[in-house]
Amino acid sequence: MQSMAATLSLPILPYNPRQSSSKLPSISAKLNIPKDSQKFFDQNISDALAVNGEFGILEGRTFALIHPIVLGALFFYTLYAGYLGWQWRRVRTIQNEINELKKQVKPTPVTPDGEPLQTSPSPSPVELKIQQLTEERKELIKGSYKDRHFNAGSILLGFGVLEAVGGGLNTWFRTGKLFPGPHLFAGAAITVLWALAAALVPPMQKGSETARNLHIALNALNVLLFIWQIPTGFEIVLKVFEFTKWP
Repeated sequence: MQSMAATLSLPILPYNPRQSSSKLPSISAKLNIPKDSQKFFDQNISDALAVNGEFGILEGRTFALIHPIVLGALFFYTLYAGYLGWQWRRVRTIQNEINELKKQVKPTPVTPDGEPLQTSPSPSPVELKIQQLTEERKELIKGSYKDRHFNAGSILLGFGVLEAVGGGLNTWFRTGKLFPGPHLFAGAAITVLWALAAALVPPMQKGSETARNLHIALNALNVLLFIWQIPTGFEIVLKVFEFTKWP
């Protein structure tokens, strides 16, 4: 009875859920997450560690200039790949022209015995044109433009997509965020056009003229976007020199 009375006489403390919950170990403590890692997860995404020098040379001027240098080279390589593609197209179109001209050539008259009559040795203008186009086509075939265009397109697609993604990563390394604007959107569009143009290769190989024309149109639009993107890219390069240091 005395023990029960002593128990009943104890003061009843009010329940404070905040006080009791604060004594509970955190989830990070249970999982043994280091304090430095916990601070990283607690930070807002806009305050990324990329702007605090955590990535060393990746935030410097050297790494930032890789993107404009590579993309500048790819612009001229795009024009070269277009030239190769146009030359390969000429191989096919010249043959079509030759076939049409052959329909205009008058048949050689023959004797009742089936032997050709003796005619003037000078060829007709149509025959001269056929000979000219035939020689031109032979020279184009020697250039192996089909294989060279395919290889150039593969290199352009691979390095283009790689550096398009790399440019965005580099911006994040230097600033901790991306900047939506004309340069970013044009770059994304160019990357998509590269992929679409490459996706048309299988039907082109099967002889689809529609796929070939669409392939040319997409790449022409790609070049126009590339040209339009140069001024904004130059402005970004100037900012790189202004806000970054070597290396």
